[in-house]
Amino acid sequence: MTEYDSRGMTFRRRDLMALALGAGAGAVLAPNAGAHAQGKGAAPPAKPRGQVIAGISQEPTVFNPLMPGSEVDQGVWWQLFSPLWFIDPAGRFVPDLAREVPSVANGGISADGLTWKIKLRGDAKWHDGTAFTAEDVKYTLDLINTPGFRARNRVGHSLVKDIVIVAPDEIHWRMERAYSPYLSILALTFITPAHILGKASDPNTAPFNNAPVGTGPFRWGERVAGDRALLHANPAYHGAGPYLERIVFKYIPDLTALYTQFRTGQVDYLGIGGIPAHFAKEAEALKGPRVIRSPTPFIEHIALNLEFGPFAEKPVREALYLAMDKQARIDAIYYGLPVATESFLPRESWAFEPDLPAHKHDPARANALLDAAGWKRGADGIRQKNGQRLSFSNSTTTGNPAREQSQQLLQQDWGQIGAEMRISNMPAAVIWGEFWQKSKFESVTVGSNFMIGNDPDVTPRFGSRSIPAKHGAGLNTYQYQNPELDRLLELGSSQFDQQERRKTYGQVQRIVRDDLVLLPVYQSVMAEGVKDGLAGFAANINCSSNCWNMRDWYWAG
Repeated sequence: MTEYDSRGMTFRRRDLMALALGAGAGAVLAPNAGAHAQGKGAAPPAKPRGQVIAGISQEPTVFNPLMPGSEVDQGVWWQLFSPLWFIDPAGRFVPDLAREVPSVANGGISADGLTWKIKLRGDAKWHDGTAFTAEDVKYTLDLINTPGFRARNRVGHSLVKDIVIVAPDEIHWRMERAYSPYLSILALTFITPAHILGKASDPNTAPFNNAPVGTGPFRWGERVAGDRALLHANPAYHGAGPYLERIVFKYIPDLTALYTQFRTGQVDYLGIGGIPAHFAKEAEALKGPRVIRSPTPFIEHIALNLEFGPFAEKPVREALYLAMDKQARIDAIYYGLPVATESFLPRESWAFEPDLPAHKHDPARANALLDAAGWKRGADGIRQKNGQRLSFSNSTTTGNPAREQSQQLLQQDWGQIGAEMRISNMPAAVIWGEFWQKSKFESVTVGSNFMIGNDPDVTPRFGSRSIPAKHGAGLNTYQYQNPELDRLLELGSSQFDQQERRKTYGQVQRIVRDDLVLLPVYQSVMAEGVKDGLAGFAANINCSSNCWNMRDWYWAG
């Protein structure tokens, strides 16, 4: 389990020279850029042909894209709905329902970042044939901000004021304050139909939620609970594709059974949850199917409650980090799939800072630090200082064998330096409730995506005003407070020039790494399987699911 199954992705940047000045969070491309990254060769068919069976281990159940949903739900949303723009694997914004991505350079965003002007395409239609217009954009933004609606995310949306429909294909609004991450948030916000959902007495319980109508490349077919969801090609889609007649999201909860069905050819694509790590090398040796090692934005780390006695001392945090054998954990438990990291951002992020101090496994140095800080070993070998033992609990979700093995290795690592770690695991519904949200934990093993959409703004994670145990809102369950970091976070979220933002978030990463707000272990990497002959797959760390571009998938030959 990850910390929040419904949280989104991050940004990839390969070519900063391609940036459009003022685009803020990314360069802008013409539609359909970078589409056929995998399986190049034969051209797509002239009309939709065949089907793809996508094997998934969690069942999609949420079909309104504005409501809280998991990665598997989002994999379905990408087929049914469209955002104003999306982000391609190279991290560039690509227009979808919008004709162009607004920027300071093209006049879509005012120099002060407060006025936004969005030009929309005029040829998009809803699956029922109704024309898409600016009314749908306004309705979607208004609904997200409506009290009582179960919105997946209001970050950024709550800043939108004074929405004005200038024409059916143009909409303007004012931002309460300059907020550059909103470009990224909108790239993951799917537009919903005002003419259908707007007529519901309660959007939370509308029939639409179980029979969705979108503007995406595929139309709703049926859902067989506990088994599958079926989608059909949308012949009136406004973009290129789709090239498949049908997509079947096949629910197979047992990971071994799911992998077996992929190996025997019953499943065409095995992603979202991915191939279990212990099967990855075997899968790579199979003749025919392709196995892709896809980086994810999730950073596995040890979350520390910095207001729990010993962790308030930086030398203690440094000693725990030095004593941790990160690489042994990656190799022994995860078969070398993940990548060790020092940052809370994935390596593919345009804001990733590559020059952070490299971790060293050095128990001798760790012991020396604790000695110097006054933590003396007691008769039982556990260190003490001022009557307090260096003893703490570590928690994660029950039923996760890899995490449990990792905890056992941590116990051994930290026991060598006189730190006692107790394992206290609990069900997901318990651990991610008030225990996590209100910082009732001492330490937690967790995988988190620190991005907002695909933007590096981590104000909700590390801002002093984002501590839910103190202020009722936010994700700073570490209870970290640093005035200089607060200043940098405020600066970064108001900047629209990416080069300047890169400098700002480089400083943020250096501070978080130096203070060891958390103990980073690795960036997750997922092994995904694609049947031979299936073209168009393109892993995209910037989107909520690598099913993001199924409109481009096709059978070659």
